Amino acid sequence: MNKDQIKGKVKDVAGKVQAEAGKLVGSTEQQVKGIKLQVEGKAQKNLGNAKELVKDTRHAAKDAANLHA
Repeated sequence: MNKDQIKGKVKDVAGKVQAEAGKLVGSTEQQVKGIKLQVEGKAQKNLGNAKELVKDTRHAAKDAANLHA
């Protein structure tokens, strides 16, 4: 896991909490802010996932090159 995956998950969970709190107190504004934070978190987590995929692919290509050398 990288920092973008972790930070993204934290934002996603915080957004869920904020949106639910907004529902409980009847605040549409807080619900929207929570949903926005969730979207930001999911995007950041996906960025982290992409970075991990690139890193893993790079390592696999390097390992394959070393096998054929």
